[in-house]
Amino acid sequence: MKKLNSSLIVLAASAIWASCQLAGGTDNYTAPQNFRDYWYNGQAEISRYKLDQVQYGAINPGEAVLIFVTEDFRTDKQVKLESDAKDKATSVLKLNSIRRFVTGIYDYSLYSSVFTPINTKKYERSQKVTMSSQDWCGQVYTQLNLDGGKYDVMKRSYFEKDATEDFKIDAAWLEDEIWTRLRMDPQALPKGETSVIPAAYAARIAGQKLEPQKAVGTLTDYAGDAFTGKSLQQYSLNYPDAQRELRIIFDKAFPHAIAGWEETYPSRGKVLTTRAVKTEQIRSDYWSHNSPGDTTLRNELGVKGI
Repeated sequence: MKKLNSSLIVLAASAIWASCQLAGGTDNYTAPQNFRDYWYNGQAEISRYKLDQVQYGAINPGEAVLIFVTEDFRTDKQVKLESDAKDKATSVLKLNSIRRFVTGIYDYSLYSSVFTPINTKKYERSQKVTMSSQDWCGQVYTQLNLDGGKYDVMKRSYFEKDATEDFKIDAAWLEDEIWTRLRMDPQALPKGETSVIPAAYAARIAGQKLEPQKAVGTLTDYAGDAFTGKSLQQYSLNYPDAQRELRIIFDKAFPHAIAGWEETYPSRGKVLTTRAVKTEQIRSDYWSHNSPGDTTLRNELGVKGI
């Protein structure tokens, strides 16, 4: 077997790095300096949360991880930019949200990704959301892609009633994008009565329809004691018809780190509250740390996982 040319090895390594490195913006939009200093410095923000998740009329133990990172995103294909087509791309703040919890003998995993353009003046809505749910019964997958004034929705499920669904819904605020927009500017979040598409994971867990629904948004100072921080605010999104309310607690000062969240909704005849409380947070170019020795970083973050 022939040995690889050393220059080819260097090129391959460079390609791998390029596929993971952070964005710098591609549509001539310049974000505020403090935003660029924090989000374009070659690292992602990774936070681990102790999770008590409502499911099957009970509160179940688990953990959650939020990974915020910037990257260049092709708006025509709605995928990560991995070519030289920079004229077709924009910089997004991406959130990968992972929730794992145990229900009796078996476990659940909910994984969501949302891609929100940083240039919100040019791109009013998030471009894409994906969500997958795995448990011992099977899998569910949902994807939303922005197409003009509509979201194209694709759902695939092991449940017979919604095994294969493809439909369109009017574009509105996405609950999934509240998390990324909050990190940019909490004051820009919707307040008062508005139309919101519930989170894809909420459609799976809390039984909400994946369509625009009446919701009421409020932004206040946080007055409770379940979360800690120097100066905290709370953004609440209440769905009166679904009897569900999401409350995100975060630092008032930039970069508005998320201290945790609460989510109240009916489950098997009971009204219960999910709560996630941050335990650790690190900054890391995690894509460069994928060898067995890098598990020390998992220990630092406190992630249990497998």
